[in-house]
Amino acid sequence: MSKGSTVKKRRVRFQPGDIDVLVEPGANLREVALQAGVRLIAACGGAGTCGTCKVKIEEGEVETTRTARVSDKEFEQGLRQACQSRVVSDLLVYVPVESRLETVVLLRERKGLAGSRKGTETLAKGWRFNSPLSKYYLELPPATIDDNVSDLSRLLRGLKQEYKLSNITVDFDVVKKLPSVLRERDWKVTVSSLVTAAQAQVETKRRPRLTNVEAGDTSENHYALAVDIGTTTVKAQLLDLNKGRVVAEGADYNGQVSYGADVITRINYCQKANGLPELQRAVVATINGILARLLKQSRVKRNDVGHLMVAGNTTMLQIFFGIEPKYIRLEPYTPVATFIPPVKAHSLGIEVGEQAYLFAFPMVASYVGGDIVSGVVAAGIHQTEKLTLYIDIGTNGEIVIGNSDWMVTAACSAGPAFEGGEIKHGMLATDEAIEEFNIDLQSLEPTIGTIGNKKPQGICGSGLINIVAGLLEAGVISQKGKFNTDLPSKRIRQGSDGYEFVLAWAPETQIDKDIVITEIDIDNLMRAKAAMYAGYQTLLKGVGLTAEDIEQVIIAGAFGSYLNVPKAITIGLLPDIPRDRFVFIGNGSLMGARLSAFSTDIIDEMRRVADLMTNFELSTNVDFMNNYMAALFLPHTNANEFPSVTGQLAKSRKSERGVTV
Repeated sequence: MSKGSTVKKRRVRFQPGDIDVLVEPGANLREVALQAGVRLIAACGGAGTCGTCKVKIEEGEVETTRTARVSDKEFEQGLRQACQSRVVSDLLVYVPVESRLETVVLLRERKGLAGSRKGTETLAKGWRFNSPLSKYYLELPPATIDDNVSDLSRLLRGLKQEYKLSNITVDFDVVKKLPSVLRERDWKVTVSSLVTAAQAQVETKRRPRLTNVEAGDTSENHYALAVDIGTTTVKAQLLDLNKGRVVAEGADYNGQVSYGADVITRINYCQKANGLPELQRAVVATINGILARLLKQSRVKRNDVGHLMVAGNTTMLQIFFGIEPKYIRLEPYTPVATFIPPVKAHSLGIEVGEQAYLFAFPMVASYVGGDIVSGVVAAGIHQTEKLTLYIDIGTNGEIVIGNSDWMVTAACSAGPAFEGGEIKHGMLATDEAIEEFNIDLQSLEPTIGTIGNKKPQGICGSGLINIVAGLLEAGVISQKGKFNTDLPSKRIRQGSDGYEFVLAWAPETQIDKDIVITEIDIDNLMRAKAAMYAGYQTLLKGVGLTAEDIEQVIIAGAFGSYLNVPKAITIGLLPDIPRDRFVFIGNGSLMGARLSAFSTDIIDEMRRVADLMTNFELSTNVDFMNNYMAALFLPHTNANEFPSVTGQLAKSRKSERGVTV
C-alpha cells in the first residue's frame, strides 16, 4: 500500500432498527454495537464466557473465535458471539430478541403474589415536608444614590427582612448573574436556597446556600430529580417540590449492562484503558435519556430542576462519580469514601442547569451502599422495635438485620442467576420471559406463563425460582438438584450440558428451539440462594438470634417485587417463618431518594442510620462458609430449619405414590 493511503472502512448495519456505523476492518463487533448505540446484553463484559451477546450474521464476513457458547447448529445458522467476532467486510447483523435489552416492562406493576404489599409511603413515619431546596420570591427596593449598597448586600438584606434568613453562603455563579438578573425585572427576583450537606449531628444549625437567582417570580417552577442507579436498571422520578408529588417516572437499563452484568465485571472493566470514563459516560447517558423523557412528558424546563438525590450501591456510585473503584474488591475492601460531598450535577455530565447540586446517599462499606441506607430509612426500620430482616435480592444481595436500636449488615455475592445470568436460557425480566410455572403431578406436563403473555424466549430470575420449586414439589428433581431420570416423561432427557427438562418445545417458543432448564442451571440457582440464606444465618448467629426471632421481613428491589414467597421458601432462599411476616416495598432505594428530596428530616436519618450500621465482611467469615455449604441443598441440609417445606414435600411424595393423606 502506498504511503498516505487509507484503509477503506466497513459499513455495519444492525437489524432491527436499520442502524448503520462505519468502522475499521478488524473492529470488535460487540464494541461496534456499543458505538452504534445497539443495546446488546453482555453479562460477562465481553470475556466470551456467557454467550448472551449472540448475533446472526445475515450478510458479510466476520473473523470469529469459537467458544462452547455457540453450538455447531447455531454456528451453521450464522450465529456468532459479538464479543468474539471481528469485522472483515461490510455486514448486515441481526440481533435476536434474546440478546436485546428491552425496556417495556421496567415499570410494570407487581402482581398479587404471596406476601403483603403495604403502602410504601407510610412505612417511614414522622417526617416533615421540608425540602432541602427552597425558593424565595423578593421585590427589592431599587438602588438609589442614598441606598447604594452592593447588589449582593441588597439581596441578603431582603432575605433577612422577608424570610428571616441569615448566615447565608453564596455560590460565585450567583454573584456573576446578580447585576443583570436584578435589573431585568425591576428588582423582582426568585432565589434558590439549598440546605448544605446533611450534618452528622441533627442539632447542628444548618446554613443556607444560595445556588441560583432568577428574574421575576419563578417560585412555581420548583423541581428535583430522584435517581436510583442500580447495577442492572436505572430508575428516576421527577418531583414537584411545591406540591410534594411525583410528576413523572421513568426507567431504563443501565448502559453499563453491555459491559458486564455484575459489579466485579464492571470494576475489572474500569482497569482497561479509558474503561472508567467509558462506564461513567454510559450511566450518565442513561440518566440523561430518562431525564429527557420525563421533562418532555411533564413539560418541565430543564433549568427548573434545582437539585438531584442519587442512591446506588458503592461500586455504582464510585463509577458514576468517576472515582477509581478497584480497591472495593481488593482486601481489605475499602471504598474511597462513605460520604461523597455534594457536587454540581452538570460537572458530571448530567444535562441540567449549572445551578443544580447533586447529593449521593451515605454508604456503609464496599458492598453495602447508599441504596441500602436509603431503603432502610424509607422502610422505617430505624423507627420500629420489631426485629426486621431487610433484603435486596440480586447479583449482589444486601442484608440488614435490626431495629431502631441497632443494625448489622452484610453483602452476599450471589452471582447473576437471580437476573437470568449463567442460565442456559436465562434472560432479564423482559417481555417473553418465563415467569410463572406449574406442573401436573401425574402427567408431569408443565404450564408456563410469560411476561407479556407471549411465546417464551427464555427464563427470568423469578421464573427460575418458580420452576425449581415446582420441579422439587413434583419429585422431578431431588433435594440435591438432580433429575429423577426414572420418571416416564419425554421432557426429562440428556442434553448437551447434561440432564435437562424441556419447558417449551421449539414450535412453542420465540427462538425456534426448545427452552430447557438444566442441572447446571439448578446448581447455579442453588449456589445463589445458598449465599443469600447463609448471609441471614451468619448475621443472626453473630447477634445471638435465630430466624424464629424475626418479626418482619421487608423485601426490596426490582427482583424482590416479583418474588413468590412460598416458592422462595420452598427452595431455601427465604427463612421458613409465617408468611404474613413478609412485606414487599418495591424499589426502596428510589423511595428513600424521593423522600429525602421532600424532607431534610429524611436526609438527617440517612446519615444517622449509616453510622448505626455495623458491617460484617462475609468473604473472610468462617461461619458464612459453613452456612453456605449447608445451604447447598433444597431447601437445606437441616430439615428442622424448614419444617413446613419438609412436611409439604413429604405430603407430595405420598400423593405421587397414590397414598391417601
